[in-house]
Amino acid sequence: MEILRYAVFRFFTMLATLLVVSALVFFIMNLPPGDYLSNLIAELRSTGQDSGVAKVEFLRQEYSLDQPLWKQYLIWIGFWPGPHGFSGIIHGDFGWSFEYDKPVSEIVGSALWLTVLVNLAAVLFVYVVALPLGVLAAVRSKTWVDYTSALIGYLGLATPNFLLALMLFYYGHKYFNLPIGGLMAPEFEGEPMSAAKVKSVLVHLIIPTFVIGTAGAAAMMQRLRANLLDELSKPYVETAKAKGVPPIRSVLKYPLRVAFNPFVADIGNLLPSLISGSVLVSVVLGLQTIGPALLTALKSQDQFLAGFILLFVAGLTLIGTMISDVLLALLDPRIRYGGRKR
Repeated sequence: MEILRYAVFRFFTMLATLLVVSALVFFIMNLPPGDYLSNLIAELRSTGQDSGVAKVEFLRQEYSLDQPLWKQYLIWIGFWPGPHGFSGIIHGDFGWSFEYDKPVSEIVGSALWLTVLVNLAAVLFVYVVALPLGVLAAVRSKTWVDYTSALIGYLGLATPNFLLALMLFYYGHKYFNLPIGGLMAPEFEGEPMSAAKVKSVLVHLIIPTFVIGTAGAAAMMQRLRANLLDELSKPYVETAKAKGVPPIRSVLKYPLRVAFNPFVADIGNLLPSLISGSVLVSVVLGLQTIGPALLTALKSQDQFLAGFILLFVAGLTLIGTMISDVLLALLDPRIRYGGRKR
C-alpha cells in the first residue's frame, strides 16, 4: 500500500514537472529572433512577392503567433482559448507544421511508436548485454574475462554511432543479407499490422538496436562492474564465504542487489540519451523515427513541430525516471519512500 501511494505521488510529481518543462521548451524555442513565418515574410518581401505576405499574416493570426509569448504558450498547451476555442496539446491538437504544411499529428503519428519501439529495443539490448558482462567482469576480476569485457566496453564507448551505423550498413547487408535502411520493407508502409509486417520490423530492428545501444551498454557494464567490485570487497561478503555460503548465492543474495541501484537509477537517463544519440543514426540509416523530423524542425524554426517532439522526449525521460524511482523503492528497503514519520 505504501509503495502504491509513492507511485501515485511520483505520477503527479511527474505531471507537474512536465508542465514546467513544457514552459521551458516553449520559451527556449522562442529565444532566437524570428520564427518560421517571420523568416518567410522577410523572404517574400525581399523577392518582391508581396501578394504572399497576406497569406502568411493570416497564418500568424490563425495560430496566435501575433499574441504575447505567455498567451501563445497557454494556447499551445490548451489552457487559453485561441481563435478556435480551447484547442491545444492537452486536447490532442499538437499544432501545425509550417515546414511540411500539415498538422504535426500527421507528421509524428507513425514516427512516435516507431521511435518508442526502437528505443525500447535499445534499452532491452543495453540491459541484456551489460548485466551478464558486468557481473562476469566483477566476479572474474583481473582475468581474461575481465580484460575482454573491458575491451568490448572501450570499443563501444570510443566508436561513434554514425560510423558504426555505416559499417554495419555495408557489412550487415553484404555478409548477413540484413535489410538496408528503414524500419520495415517499403511494401508494408501504411499497411495494417500483420505477422509479415511484424517480422519485417523485427529484422529491420537488428542494426539500429545494436548501433544505438552499444555505447549505453558499454557504459552500463563498466558502472555495474565497479559497483559490484566495491560490494564484493566488503566484510559481509567475506563473512558469508567463511560461513560456507555457496559462491553464486554469496554474489546474488546481497552484493548484486546493492550494486543494482545505480543500474536501475540509470533508466531515467538512458531513454533521453538513446533518443538524442539516435537522431544522427536515424538520418544515416533512414529510420522513420522522429529524429529526422526534429532535425528539420530545429533548422527551419518550425516551432510547433520541434516543441512537441522535445516535449515528447521530456515526457519519456520523466516516465523513465518515475519507473526507476519506483523500482528502486521496491529493490532496496533502505530507500525511504514513505517520508519521515512523526
